[in-house]
Amino acid sequence: MSQVPAATRTLRVLRFLASQPEPAPLDRISRACDLPRSTAYHLINAMIAEGFVVHLEDERRYGLGVAAFEVGSGFARQEPLQRIARRPLASLVDRTGYGGHLAVLHGRDVLYVLEERAPGRPPLVTDVGVRLPAHLTASGRAILMALPSEQVRALYPDRAAFVDRLGSGPASLSQLRTVLTEARQRGHAVEDGEVSDGMASVAAPVLDHNGHPVAGVAVTFPQDPADQTTTPHAAASAVRATAATLSRRLGGA
Repeated sequence: MSQVPAATRTLRVLRFLASQPEPAPLDRISRACDLPRSTAYHLINAMIAEGFVVHLEDERRYGLGVAAFEVGSGFARQEPLQRIARRPLASLVDRTGYGGHLAVLHGRDVLYVLEERAPGRPPLVTDVGVRLPAHLTASGRAILMALPSEQVRALYPDRAAFVDRLGSGPASLSQLRTVLTEARQRGHAVEDGEVSDGMASVAAPVLDHNGHPVAGVAVTFPQDPADQTTTPHAAASAVRATAATLSRRLGGA
């Protein structure tokens, strides 16, 4: 148990270094991580010995080492998010009768990393590996609605950032903010014919232990009520429940 506080402080330093655009000096690291300078110095030296941190002597700064990169590469290889989401997504599709998918934010796009097709339904544009503008998709809006407003503003600095697909959807930051505010009030995001003609989607964000959105989980269904196996309201409830399950499995709230 005596090693737990040291491990926590070490991870705090690594997380801080990973968030910086360039290597940082020791004093800045100690202040940002709320550590005594001597403690930060000893922790960083231990991480240097293990390859997680490198010391740039000429600049008197510290940055992430190769071992930290290897950890990140291992995360990508193991695809833990997809593994965690596979069964809940399949259950979501069984429950609603609609195709489901999981997407992550990549710049101003969403990248679809997992898809579960519903039996008897046509294939969707949201296949694994496909990228679509985040502000037009339910999955993207679900992620954006959980981001700080400053980060959304940085992603969409001007009208040129808003790609048009079918002639609808927000075309400015103010319009996007309205869409995201409505999504927060509902507890889920919607998209109605803005990605594929005749189709609509509902989505909810998957949150990590810091409350940061790491993905959006969604189902897509026909706009025509006569072709719907589950009401949009019931589908939205199922999506929110699935997103909550995935968030808990990732250590989120």
